[in-house]
Amino acid sequence: MVLLNIQPFNIKTATRQDYTSLNSFSNLLRAERLPDDPPVPLEETIQRMHNIPPFVDVEMWCAWDAGHTNIVAEGDVLFMRTEENRHLAQFTIEVHPEYRRQGIARQLIALITGATREDRRRLLITETTDRIPAGEAFMNRLGAQKGLVGHVNQLRMDELDHALLTRWLERGGTLAADFELGLWDGPYPEEQINAVVQLYELTNQQPFGDIEIEDMHMTPEQLRQAEESSFARGNQRWTYYVIEKASGKFAGYTETVWNPNRSAILRQDMTGVFPEFRNKGLGRWLKAAMLDKVITDRPQVKYVRTGNADVNAAMLKINNELGFKPYHATAFWQIEIDKIQSYLDEK
Repeated sequence: MVLLNIQPFNIKTATRQDYTSLNSFSNLLRAERLPDDPPVPLEETIQRMHNIPPFVDVEMWCAWDAGHTNIVAEGDVLFMRTEENRHLAQFTIEVHPEYRRQGIARQLIALITGATREDRRRLLITETTDRIPAGEAFMNRLGAQKGLVGHVNQLRMDELDHALLTRWLERGGTLAADFELGLWDGPYPEEQINAVVQLYELTNQQPFGDIEIEDMHMTPEQLRQAEESSFARGNQRWTYYVIEKASGKFAGYTETVWNPNRSAILRQDMTGVFPEFRNKGLGRWLKAAMLDKVITDRPQVKYVRTGNADVNAAMLKINNELGFKPYHATAFWQIEIDKIQSYLDEK
């Protein structure tokens, strides 16, 4: 086992030099996961660190090389200060390729487990990608449970079927007698914030597989804090929604996030329609309207990416029709901290 200089990293008060080292390390690992993407600028990393929402606490540790010049590994654990999911925390461990299989991840998981136990939580969850097989290998060594598998799927805009898009928009036009299509560019309007809270309830209808996670119920204050954190990093958000005219109820929505630091890439976030409004074509209308706006207003976008659980058949059907293809595989894992402790005690 290699014993490196592992120290806590204060995400809010670190020096610029330390942020620079962390940013360089993060971009090295990012290039493994996303080889087609540009690196994240230092200032974006600093803004992300300085603007974590108040309802989120993060503890982080970094392993440095002998000269305390370069970060060679990082581990962190995230605690949501919400009413739900007080039994779990989410963690990440990343190790420089040249330093893997030398016991560094074991040292970091010990620190993460200790912090999780101190916060009186019993379960840890994390995500791995097939781009970095070492992550899955480590979770298997711990004895973790793979709870949900999925993919990041990607649409190449130059392969988009424009005739299909036109048909979906025309079909959506037939719904206009009963539904109103609208757009929020940027922050949610204050007069609609309670309706947005209800829209966010749709995120709980996503499949979570065997992951032991409770439904999240965001408050208006938390929504504002989350969007402020995102905008501070330079992200720009579009939200298309549909309202049933007769009742004034929101029927569904779709969101995308774009950052000028990665101008060729658009992130497709949540798309959802409430059960009572499904099977009318609203999801396709929302998706088509969003892509049509991207074509018109963001012609620099070459790729649209979205994450989907492999069991989410309804959304996969829409995305497959649009031409989304698997970009890389993902897996969500969970493990009790007592099981991690047993692993640590055996070594």
